[in-house]
Amino acid sequence: MLQPTFSLPLSSRAAAMWGLLECLGFVGVLVAWASLVFVIKTEHYFEELCEPNAWLTGNTTLTNFKAQDEKFSLIFTLASFMNNFMTFPTGYIFDHFKNTVARLIAIFLYTTATLTIAFTSAESALLLFLAMPMLTVGGILFLITNLQVGNLFGKHRSTIITLYNGAFDSSSAVFLLLYEQGVSLRASFLFFSVFSVWHVGCTFLLLPRGHIPYPLDCGPEIEGERGPQSILLSPSEIPDPGQQKELHSFWSYAFSRRFAWHLMWLSMIQLWHYISIGTLNSLLTTLAKGTRYVVGIYTNVFAITQFFGVLCAPWNGLLMDPLKQRYQKKGSFSASAVALCSTVPSLALTSLLCLGFALCASVPVLPLQYVTFILQVISRSFLYGGNAAFLTLAFPPEHFGKIFGLVMVLSAIVSLLHFPIFTFIKGPLQNDPFYLNVMLVLVTLLTFIHPFLVYGECQRKEGPPAIA
Repeated sequence: MLQPTFSLPLSSRAAAMWGLLECLGFVGVLVAWASLVFVIKTEHYFEELCEPNAWLTGNTTLTNFKAQDEKFSLIFTLASFMNNFMTFPTGYIFDHFKNTVARLIAIFLYTTATLTIAFTSAESALLLFLAMPMLTVGGILFLITNLQVGNLFGKHRSTIITLYNGAFDSSSAVFLLLYEQGVSLRASFLFFSVFSVWHVGCTFLLLPRGHIPYPLDCGPEIEGERGPQSILLSPSEIPDPGQQKELHSFWSYAFSRRFAWHLMWLSMIQLWHYISIGTLNSLLTTLAKGTRYVVGIYTNVFAITQFFGVLCAPWNGLLMDPLKQRYQKKGSFSASAVALCSTVPSLALTSLLCLGFALCASVPVLPLQYVTFILQVISRSFLYGGNAAFLTLAFPPEHFGKIFGLVMVLSAIVSLLHFPIFTFIKGPLQNDPFYLNVMLVLVTLLTFIHPFLVYGECQRKEGPPAIA
C-alpha cells in the first residue's frame, strides 16, 4: 500500500523558515523584560526615584530601589495588558482585512516603538510608557499572522504552531547577545528598527495577501492570490464533505463553556507568570542583598534560559499531533472529538509544569532560582504554544483571529492584578512574597479542572464520525 504523501513547494518552506526567524529574532522583546530592566537601570532610567536607606552595612550605603522598581513594574504591566487587550482588535483586522493590512500595521507599530526606545534617555524615560505597549502590540500581530503557516503542514500543524510560539518567547536571547557583545541600548533598538525591512520582505514576497486556509483545498494545486501552489495532502488530511463543520456565529463560541474554562486556565497561569517576570529583578535584588553583580549574573542566566523556549515548545505539538492521528485511526471518535482529545494531555502537563514552577519560586533560596528559570521557560512555552494550538483545534479557523484575541483580552484584564499584587509584596509583605506564593500555588491547582472537563466532553462526543 502506498504511503500517503505530503509535499510542499519551495516557497512554502521558505515562508515557514522566514516566519520562524521572524518570531525568533525580533518580535518578542517584552519576554526579555528582566534583562531589559537590568540594562535600562545601568543607563540611569528613573534613578532619581532611588533613595539611600538610613542604615549602613560596613562602608556601603544600601539604596532603596522600591520607587524605581514600581515604575518599571507599571511599564511592564501596561505593556503586558496592551499586548493582550489589543489582540482582539488586531485579530479582527486579521480575520477581515487579512495578511497584508495586518502586517503593515504591525510594521508601523514595531518600527515606531523601536525608534522611540532607541532615542530615549534617562531624561525622557517616560516615553517607555508609550513605546513598550506599541512594541508588544506590533509583535503579537506578527505572531498571529505567522501562526497560519502551520496550516501548510497538515498532520504536523500543532508542532509548527507551538514551535512559532516558542520562538517568540526565545527572542529575548537576541537582546542579551547584543548586550553581551557591548552593543548599547540605542544601537540594539536601531538594529531592530533596520530589520523592519525583513518584515516587509516576508509580507510582500512570501505570504499571501489573504489567508492560508485549513484544511488546504483538495487537489494537486491550490490557486493562491500569488498563483498556483503544489500542495499534496495525505488522505487523512483531506476533509470528507459530510464532515465539514457547520460554522456558527463568533459569539456562540465566545459564550461556550469550553471557551470559559479555557479562559480560566490561561488567565490563572498567565497571571502567575506575569508576577514572576515582573518582580524577578526585585526578587533577585533582595535575595542577593543588593549586590548588582550577582543580580546581573542571575539575570543573564534567566535570559539565556529563555532561548531554549524554542526547543521546548515543539514538545507540546509533538505530543498533540501523534495523538490526533491515533484517534483518527481508531475511527470511534467524531472529528471534533479527535481534535479535543489530542489536547487533553497537553493541558494537564502544562498545569503540572506551572505547579512545579510555582512551588520552586515560592522558596526564597537564591541557587534554587536556576531551577525556577528552567521550569518557567518550559511551562511558558507549553502555555502559549498549547493555547494557540488548542484554539485552532477547538474552534473554527474562520474565527481564529477573534477567538485568539478575545481570550487574550479577557486574560489581560485578569493580569491587571499583577500591579496591585506587586505593590502588596513591596509594601505590607516587605518584599517577602511567601504567603502570596502559597495562595497562587493553590490557585494553580484549580487549572487542572480544565483538562478534566475537556476529557469529559470528548467522552460525550465518542461515537461514529459525524458532523463536527
